[in-house]
Amino acid sequence: MSTASVRTAIKLLSERLQHPVDELSLLRQSLLFAELSAASYYDPDVVEQAIREIGFEDYIFFDRDGAQAYLFWTKHDCVVVCRGTEPNEWNDIKADVNAVSVLSETAGRVHRGFKREVDDLWPRLEKALKDNDKPLWFAGHSLGGAMATICAGRCKLAEIPSNPEAIFSFGSPRVGNNRYINFVKVRHYRWVNNNDIVPRVPPGWMGYRHCGREMYLDAEGNHKKYTRMRRFRDGWRGFFMSLKLGKFDHLADHSMLQYIEYIQRAASAEESGDIPPVEKTVLS
Repeated sequence: MSTASVRTAIKLLSERLQHPVDELSLLRQSLLFAELSAASYYDPDVVEQAIREIGFEDYIFFDRDGAQAYLFWTKHDCVVVCRGTEPNEWNDIKADVNAVSVLSETAGRVHRGFKREVDDLWPRLEKALKDNDKPLWFAGHSLGGAMATICAGRCKLAEIPSNPEAIFSFGSPRVGNNRYINFVKVRHYRWVNNNDIVPRVPPGWMGYRHCGREMYLDAEGNHKKYTRMRRFRDGWRGFFMSLKLGKFDHLADHSMLQYIEYIQRAASAEESGDIPPVEKTVLS
């Protein structure tokens, strides 16, 4: 695949990284990690072209029993990106539907299927990170967001020098119960696009809770904070807007490329002064 084709397929919009990721604005960080999450669905030969386009030096691809992740790095930073659900991969589907919670390796209860995916990858990831002294970031879309959340928690507690800077997830499902998600404190920016169905599962009545700071994109793709009632109305607005286009909103809103489009729009609006700067989370 040519470089032009790679940029078109993955929608590479970020400028080439010249400085540490931490020096980027929150929205530019989000755009970068959204693009890397989209790239993670591609095979290594395509991904290599994509990451070099935006300034990454190299990568390692991890694949065990269908659980997959990439480790990317620049001279300043290191990034773990977990690959999300692939409809033709039985292992991914099995992980998604295996929603019974089990005791976690830390505290509380965690989704059994997501935990098993991470169990397959973590020993190799931990080994690869044992000598890393660069700031470490985690990202992923869908199932990959759930895996990134669990991986970051394990990394925080592991006896290795790597310490997670933040998690960026896109359309991530709930991962564990209240005790589990609050046991380890890591900055987490959890992007949700309007009616995306995946962040609604597994359901709260099963004991599952979301973690991190929700970054909501409304029916028109704008990043806004809404009250519960306005959020409810915005959901219906998005649903009817989608019906007019002949789409089912709850699935269409899960598209990684749509997340990229809307986050890029927000980043551009912030830089032009059309919206106020979005502040980064400070852990207490």
